[in-house]
Amino acid sequence: MDKSDFPGWHGTTIIGVKKDGKVVIAGDGQVSLGQTVIKGTARKVRRLSPGGFDVVAGFAGSTADAFALLERLEAKLEATPGQLARASVELAKDWRTDKYLQKLEAMLIVSDGSEMFVITGAGDVLEPEHDVAAIGSGGNYALAAARGMMDSDRDAEAVARAAMAIASDICVYTNGNLTVETISASGDAKPAS
Repeated sequence: MDKSDFPGWHGTTIIGVKKDGKVVIAGDGQVSLGQTVIKGTARKVRRLSPGGFDVVAGFAGSTADAFALLERLEAKLEATPGQLARASVELAKDWRTDKYLQKLEAMLIVSDGSEMFVITGAGDVLEPEHDVAAIGSGGNYALAAARGMMDSDRDAEAVARAAMAIASDICVYTNGNLTVETISASGDAKPAS
């Protein structure tokens, strides 16, 4: 089958919301191939603890590629314990220059509770504006919804959950089966669900 004939894997919405000293990263569970849902319960948000420092990461894109990137990020964090920004920049540099990594098709949202970054294969390490970041097929819907709720009295988890619900209603490649992780500025990560 020619690559252009391949319908492509779709499905993922990941959102990161930073509010009141906490960061919540939430992701849906749908993986689709063309018009078919292959799996509805994928876990695309993970907690890493390299060197004893907690980091929460969510990924969009190819699962195998994302796991390769998470392993690299974990190695970078072990080399620079507690320095998420430095580890993220080192990963982005490798991703952009390494011939193997250049072929990986994924994006990451990572946070240690005080900082949050979007890492891309183009060499970007972006700190989001308005304390909200979203990636994946429904990312723009979730981003718009969350930004509209940031001035409300909702906490970070409530904003993330509501934004994901809106994205899942609009994007056919996003479902409502969420994995939610919370991490505070002190670095304490806890699974919300």
